[in-house]
Amino acid sequence: MKIDCEKLIREETLDAILNEYPIGYDYLENLRLTYLDRNKTFKEALAEVDEENLFDFGLTKEEVSGGFVSFLSKLLNADSSLKSISTIKIIGGYDKSGIPENIELSISTGEIISIVGPTGSGKSRLLEDIECLAQKDTPTKRQILLYHNAVDDEIRFELDGKLIAQLSQNMNFVMDLSVKEFLELHAKSRLKQNTDEIVKKCFHHANNLAGEKFLLDTKVTQLSGGQSRALMIADTAFMSESPIVLIDEIENAGINRKEAVELLSKKEKIIFISTHDPLLALNADKRIVINNGGISKVMTTSPEEKKSLLEIGILDSIIQDIREDLRYGNTIKTDFKIIK
Repeated sequence: MKIDCEKLIREETLDAILNEYPIGYDYLENLRLTYLDRNKTFKEALAEVDEENLFDFGLTKEEVSGGFVSFLSKLLNADSSLKSISTIKIIGGYDKSGIPENIELSISTGEIISIVGPTGSGKSRLLEDIECLAQKDTPTKRQILLYHNAVDDEIRFELDGKLIAQLSQNMNFVMDLSVKEFLELHAKSRLKQNTDEIVKKCFHHANNLAGEKFLLDTKVTQLSGGQSRALMIADTAFMSESPIVLIDEIENAGINRKEAVELLSKKEKIIFISTHDPLLALNADKRIVINNGGISKVMTTSPEEKKSLLEIGILDSIIQDIREDLRYGNTIKTDFKIIK
């Protein structure tokens, strides 16, 4: 439901607004208005401000009031349009040789799509086309539709960073925050209620995914690649409203990749996974096969392939055990059974 922010600042006390939406404090801080009487409505408190206090910003009280409404509305109502996006469609373009892809693929909320193909075949390019909502303006000439409609530049700009959450192969943190501080910052910026509960939930699931445990007071800059990826997967699952998630080669992250995908899929998102991992590829509902920069075919995972996942899972478990033995300096066992 869309929030009437004009009514909010007219009828609610500033204290009630900031308790419910603490991000609003940032607007006041930028204009040096944090001293306003929080027991009054924003308009009432602003009326008591001397106009000279706003002179440095070149704003009138009416402009400050309108700016606060715009600021809150943009943040509080930003996700309302995203939640209605239940389907996207990929309209094929051309491969590297100029051969048409001749494909129209609709994908709905809750579906997992794997993207497979040789290294260098163009899997990442497809993810990039989806990320930028390509409108025949990328090298592949593909088009991504929302609500089965083309997307104009204004909507592409408006949705930038909101529609799609991307988990890339390489993640580097530049802020020297603890894991707890990082998660609290994200919760605040995304206007989440019960911050402490969400932080604990993200931390718990991130540690379940990571190969090696970390602490809430661990600096994010000290996290390994796998730990960073695990943290961001949990963050995306529990804090991000983005209905589309792009994952690039999660098998290289050293995390429980199957559980990671299951965690994200429970949140009713559209998930694209670029992968070389048969376990991930066959766990998807469909897989897009890429060759020579183009989509060569789209395959629905068959019941027979789903049944084979049990044996593939056993083989994968054997490989994982061997990797663990190598990591911790154990002697490799030779008594495991190979299924034929």
